[in-house]
Amino acid sequence: MSLVNGARGWAAPGRLLRRARRLGGVHPAPVMTRVLSWAAAAGIGLSLAMMLAICVSGPSRAVAKFRMPAAGPPFGLGVTLPTSVVMPCLWAAAALGGAGVAAGLLALSRGARPRPRLLLAAALVAAAGFTVLPPAGSTDSLDYAAYGRMVVIGRDPYVMTPFQLRSRGDPIGKAAPRAWQKKHSVYGPLATVEEAAAAEIGGTSAAQVTFWLKLFNALGFGAVVIGLDRLLRASPARRARAHLWWSVNPLVLWGLVASGHIDALATAAGLAGLLLIRAPLSERQEATTRAAAAGVLVGVGADLKITMVLYLLGICWAARRHLGMAIAAISGAVAVLLPSYLWFGPPAVYALLNRDASATSDNFYAMFFRLFRFAHPTAMTLISLLLLAAVGLLLLTRLPDAFPALPAVQPTMAISLAWLLVWPYQRPWYDAMVICLLALYPASRLDWLVLLRLTIVSFFYMPGMPGRPPGWLAVIAREERLWAVPVARFAVLVAVVALAATGAWRVRATSPFGLARSAVPGLAPAPA
Repeated sequence: MSLVNGARGWAAPGRLLRRARRLGGVHPAPVMTRVLSWAAAAGIGLSLAMMLAICVSGPSRAVAKFRMPAAGPPFGLGVTLPTSVVMPCLWAAAALGGAGVAAGLLALSRGARPRPRLLLAAALVAAAGFTVLPPAGSTDSLDYAAYGRMVVIGRDPYVMTPFQLRSRGDPIGKAAPRAWQKKHSVYGPLATVEEAAAAEIGGTSAAQVTFWLKLFNALGFGAVVIGLDRLLRASPARRARAHLWWSVNPLVLWGLVASGHIDALATAAGLAGLLLIRAPLSERQEATTRAAAAGVLVGVGADLKITMVLYLLGICWAARRHLGMAIAAISGAVAVLLPSYLWFGPPAVYALLNRDASATSDNFYAMFFRLFRFAHPTAMTLISLLLLAAVGLLLLTRLPDAFPALPAVQPTMAISLAWLLVWPYQRPWYDAMVICLLALYPASRLDWLVLLRLTIVSFFYMPGMPGRPPGWLAVIAREERLWAVPVARFAVLVAVVALAATGAWRVRATSPFGLARSAVPGLAPAPA
């Protein structure tokens, strides 16, 4: 069943409208609601269809190139599409996906209620489709495969590089991308274990190794889909909103599942940890035990990707008045991280702390450095640290606590959002750590800023494989890198700071019918 065929489920059902009239609720405009519902279904459906078509076609500037297996996944048609076709198609898919999610959020605000089972089924089908196709949108899964292969042959990915693996004539090493061929692994020890497991199962076939890597990460994505669905099942509006933000969001599916990024697994573990911290906070044994278990899960996420340690900071901030809980959470995380890093030894720590890619090319700091003809990596790092502290503190104190039953969500959202907005090294799939939390929040003005940023930055990182685009596409890509994306990043930062300073979030805590639809105990209704 497609999203387009199910668009009727987005329209506000007559039964709910009649109920709203009886209770004196607001009557949404049915025509505009239906238009937005169909626009959401069409935008999301077309975006996913275009992305899947690019993935299944064959090697291109968007899809990784390697020898396909004789049988079994990944599957592909072996048709090489030219870059002049792939890039515009993916740009259109990004624009349609972002617009579709925006239309869906607007439709929800006007009373539309899509069928939850339809959204859940669409998400799982789309994720399964991306999983069995070659990796697209990034070469990272090929790096993962090389690091896993090193472990299988008895080498250390924190010491050995993909270039050295390639020089040995290893078939997995030959498939490793040249862009990172002289870089050691910068991922956590648990990520290395996952990569080694995939390499062990996939053998000497780069295609099959990347399939298993994608499958593991798709399971993490699916766990978040089902977790959000179950957590918000008492509120149809917020349940649908969570699926829009995470489950059927084409930009999230592209960045996490199609590309096979390990962020999906890390986010699943971190979110599971946050959900264990329940109100009221106390020093009682049950609360302390939950905090320790939460620390273990967040530690697992950080052991996959170290940026998930921000979730631990969020838990500690929530429990700052309950020292026993904070210590329990830290102890749980250390119980995971310390043994794994001791096992791989100092090279794992050194490789993590000495990564030299301090900034991506689309960061907004470079824009100002170009204007003033000044560039110094140390200055950029210092400025970003100071800005992170200032924006983080502002959001911690001014971001609404829209999920009081889960007290770690608000501080984690504040810290993670501040980091995403100001840190100079960013990729669009990093946004997963905020999007899974925003999916828990009611609608607010923050939605449009996060969605705008995700759409523009995803647009910039397409198609994903190394190489210079031809002709006019190169001109567009250059202007994006130098000005369009940095300006967008900076504008979103300024807008979020302005919202925090003024408190003009406009959080919608009630349904458009005036009914108490929140699934969160203690969430006060918005003033009339």
